[in-house]
Amino acid sequence: MGIDSESDISANLQIGPTSVGMVRIYVEADGGIELPLDFDPDEADEIAEELRAAAEAARAMGTTSAKPKRK
Repeated sequence: MGIDSESDISANLQIGPTSVGMVRIYVEADGGIELPLDFDPDEADEIAEELRAAAEAARAMGTTSAKPKRK
């Protein structure tokens, strides 16, 4: 599956600081999958910039498809 492929898998996403000064992106998906991803603050800033750039590119495409559910 590529980044541009649709999927029926649903997941919960949580983002926050850890007790040791990292930024955790925690993904919990169907089937009991739990994926904690820890990043140092500089890496988290880079990820945030990539998310903003991707959002801007998606807006430029003028997509009107249904928004994914966020829990």
